Amino acid sequence: MELWDKNMKTTEVVFEAVLPVLKLLSMALIGLLLSHPKIQMIPKPTLRLLSKLVFFLFWPCLIFTHLGPVISVKKFIQWWFVPINVVISTAVGSVLGFFVALICRPPPEFFRLTVIMTAFGNTGNIPLAVVSSVCHNEDNPFGGTCYDGIAYAGFSQWVSVVLVYTLIYHMMEPPLEYYEVVEEGTEIEELTNLPTGNENDLSTPLLIEAEWTGIEDQRTEHCQTPLVATIFNSISDVSQSNTPDIESIREMPSSPRSYGCLAEPKVVRKIRIVVERTPINQILQPPLTATVLAIVIGIIPQIKATVFGSDAPLDFITDSLAMISDGMVPAVMLVLGGMLWEGPNESKLGLRTTIGIVVARLLILPLAGIGIIYLADKWNCLIADDSMYRFVLLMQYATPSAILLGAIASLRGYAVGEASALLFWQHVFGLVSISVYIFIYFKLLVTLF
Repeated sequence: MELWDKNMKTTEVVFEAVLPVLKLLSMALIGLLLSHPKIQMIPKPTLRLLSKLVFFLFWPCLIFTHLGPVISVKKFIQWWFVPINVVISTAVGSVLGFFVALICRPPPEFFRLTVIMTAFGNTGNIPLAVVSSVCHNEDNPFGGTCYDGIAYAGFSQWVSVVLVYTLIYHMMEPPLEYYEVVEEGTEIEELTNLPTGNENDLSTPLLIEAEWTGIEDQRTEHCQTPLVATIFNSISDVSQSNTPDIESIREMPSSPRSYGCLAEPKVVRKIRIVVERTPINQILQPPLTATVLAIVIGIIPQIKATVFGSDAPLDFITDSLAMISDGMVPAVMLVLGGMLWEGPNESKLGLRTTIGIVVARLLILPLAGIGIIYLADKWNCLIADDSMYRFVLLMQYATPSAILLGAIASLRGYAVGEASALLFWQHVFGLVSISVYIFIYFKLLVTLF
């Protein structure tokens, strides 16, 4: 059965749409049951270990073994709309989040959080899990090229990570007003009491560690400083009592001074300080490293012939990595089940704002995505006659907020409980909304695209 068959019955489309999600839901329920306190077959330390395996092993192997054999210079150019679509979905989500914040009126310190949690979706493990589940059956509606969807999803990783560690990182800094009212010395005391990787602390929610294992080890004093607000606010508007001033930041060893008569303009200096405090060194996480390696090897024919293919000398290594990658989807869903058992964290965001974010992210944004992809198809921006390509692009609008946002919130000390609670509720309702939109996408791919 091919997806472009115009004679598909509605019941067949419903079955093909619901079945992949039912598989994922079953695995998540198993994880939920096995992590139940009365059973404790998978205690929290085990789930953390499983999360580390996903982050450092299963996920990179899945991307590398599916993206590498498919990518080439020609396809690298043809797939240009995949990263652009991530940027578009983030921009449209930001607009929706802004309206949600205006309508629902969250507490002022959570205005930016409302925009961020609506804007930035999960373009990593959830699309990969959905595509893998759809392609698991030999009679899947996408045919023999179904697993190209994993390559498409993996190809979008780099732009997502760059957005998180640059734009989102600075947007999630603590509000300056909140920072000022903290008593002097409180931040230092909190920082000295932070758990380290050697203390085997289990208090960090699984949500936070799910896409950034070892987050606690990356936290420093500067992570929880409202750097951008401090630098770009004038002295007359900002109290200098408890916040670091520009001069103290500028004099730090990592910030080179201006030389002699080559006086550095104030705006340039401010931008430079912000750039220097951006954690660029954290961008090359294992999944992104796997993406970069797969692209580099895939676009160089001589190296590609050595690594990928049944006749390749290193084919046995690639096969081994492919076998390891098979654990990606089950492990992710087991961790998700354990995460759901933890329940939502306490949140001061408010019920109305929480509902507004969930509705905007899971219901309204996917509808906007349908219109965007339809226009892109009509303007010949997409690969011709590739239904899986369109399906992956549509899925980028339908996923819950990126779990990595919870990790960034923890790193920056900003709205950790609120971010975790939002992620929890989005993933709960996302099980239903993703099923509905997969059905809609399948139907549209049959009749419209």
